[in-house]
Amino acid sequence: MSTGRVLHKGQLEAKLRDENQLIRSGLLRDENPLDLSDQFGEFIFACRQGDLATCQRMVSEGVNINGKDKFDYTPLIIASLCGHYELVRLLLESGALAERNTFQGERCIYNALNDNIRNLLLKYDYSKGTDPLQSWSSHIQSLMHRETPKISDVSLLASTASFDLHKFLLSLRSPYFLKKFQDSPASVTCKLPDKIPVESVRHVLRYLYLGDPPKDLVDPDSTSTEAEVLAGIDKISKYLRVEQIWDTIFTGFEDRRLARQRFQDEVNRAQSQVEEFVNNHVLPAKMVINKDKAENVRWKFNNPTFADMILRADQRDHPDHEIDQEEHSSAIPIGPVTHSRPDAKAVLYPVHKAFLIRCPYFDVMFSSEFAEAQPSEHLRITTVDCSPETLEVIIKYMYTEKFNCPLEIALDVLYTADMLLFDTLKGKAAATISNLGSGSKNAWEDRSRTNAEEGDSGHHAPEVEPVNIYDVIRAAWDLNVQRLENFAGRYLAYRLEDYIDEDDFAALIKESAERVKDRQETDTIELLDDIRYFLSERFRMRFEDAGLDDMLEDEIVEVNPESDVEREFMNGVVTQNGKQNTGQTEVDTIGGAMRTLDGQLVEDEFDSDALNYRILLQKIDNLLDNLKLDA
Repeated sequence: MSTGRVLHKGQLEAKLRDENQLIRSGLLRDENPLDLSDQFGEFIFACRQGDLATCQRMVSEGVNINGKDKFDYTPLIIASLCGHYELVRLLLESGALAERNTFQGERCIYNALNDNIRNLLLKYDYSKGTDPLQSWSSHIQSLMHRETPKISDVSLLASTASFDLHKFLLSLRSPYFLKKFQDSPASVTCKLPDKIPVESVRHVLRYLYLGDPPKDLVDPDSTSTEAEVLAGIDKISKYLRVEQIWDTIFTGFEDRRLARQRFQDEVNRAQSQVEEFVNNHVLPAKMVINKDKAENVRWKFNNPTFADMILRADQRDHPDHEIDQEEHSSAIPIGPVTHSRPDAKAVLYPVHKAFLIRCPYFDVMFSSEFAEAQPSEHLRITTVDCSPETLEVIIKYMYTEKFNCPLEIALDVLYTADMLLFDTLKGKAAATISNLGSGSKNAWEDRSRTNAEEGDSGHHAPEVEPVNIYDVIRAAWDLNVQRLENFAGRYLAYRLEDYIDEDDFAALIKESAERVKDRQETDTIELLDDIRYFLSERFRMRFEDAGLDDMLEDEIVEVNPESDVEREFMNGVVTQNGKQNTGQTEVDTIGGAMRTLDGQLVEDEFDSDALNYRILLQKIDNLLDNLKLDA
């Protein structure tokens, strides 16, 4: 071990001692607490295996992604150490801590298996890595000063200043405002007690709108003293019943981690308040009505949810159902989705422009000359051409930054997000699909072992997934989502024997070739390039330390048909796992030998994989010959 490596290790140990001392003193909260729960143990195991599907599900369920096991390993360290690049990215996107000046952050980078993961950790923005709600909280901060579009619905009068604010947010953040607007929903102004310095009001409003703690309590040109501003903050915080403001404003600025922890606590509290309101008031307030009557709905502005807009989604029917295109000319179109029956129901959701403008489509809509931006007597209705289930996922994400999307509708969400120009949501939908995990090496090995144990024949029917891989590939092409293209290539490569003989697969390869404009006879086919690459990964990387690369070039040793093993198999007397085989079902493993995809018996799994690799490559060549393509 080099001297530099020893010094680095010593620095990490010293950093750990300093952090533990601050945690024991109560100044810092342990950001990587010990977690011995069964749920966390399952999560750590999934991270070790690189099981993206399980990890994605458990992250959505709220598992502590920053906990540590009894060996002081966090999920991010495990994923980094085991070389699971996509899983490391998933954890970082979900808020796993990787701050370089902390013990666990440095340890994660120090233990990364390869440079790709190390570079990902190093270049990953600190704010994104430690605060997944940064974009959400920044949006709320911007509402306090945003002039376009004009979406404020109440003016707060204080001393000589006036602030244009939002009833919905004020009601969530302050019990005083909640009661006031419930008692007087038509109020458009609200006056605070006199003789409170404007700076005091501004600091409290910054707190309500999740602004960063102020560096200076008093502006240089202010006529108020610091003592007067402090007294004003104390008075107004009690008046509005938001006394937690003291923990946020007066924190240990000399310690960045302490300040960040206090601010994150407040952001998390605000997110919980918004989520609770959406789940208990916004979504339950939806109206289900006959589609032909939806446009006649008149919803007042002075409503209990303080909504200022209505989003509509029509229930879906069979994809082949014909629909009058003129009937949906005002809807936001989204790609290949199903349509509703003439007698179907429409679902109306009361929503708030303050959160809708997180989506660029609505931001432009409310900032332009569209009718939705003009004053009206009742709430305007905008139809989004997707299912109500899809629209609810989008609404929840816009309000809470939480993306809990069933895989069955992920493609619908993906197309909707694309047409709404909502790139962050589009990325979330793509991640949900590509994190199926079942295209990974580990998942394939697990399935192969299971089939061998159950006495399968070696050729397996395609797994039934909630999404169709052909639809995924076409969505990746239509929407230019490289992440999905890579996923689809890997997915097919690790199941190629299940798909290679299907007519739909042949049609897909032909379609991929036709996507290249003015394609020459010998040009490559992009999808086949990806499949070949991941096919090589599937068979080679698993045994790279065992010399499989050399074995692939050598002649495969087959089992002698006249051997005792072959004769016993043919006679139905081979015993496997203590059970007699009747000979009616072929097995992958026969008396220590392996059966390949074309039914040959070879000595071990190395020979089996080498021969299977050649078989699948030959099937690809045969397919190209049949399609009269050269690639």
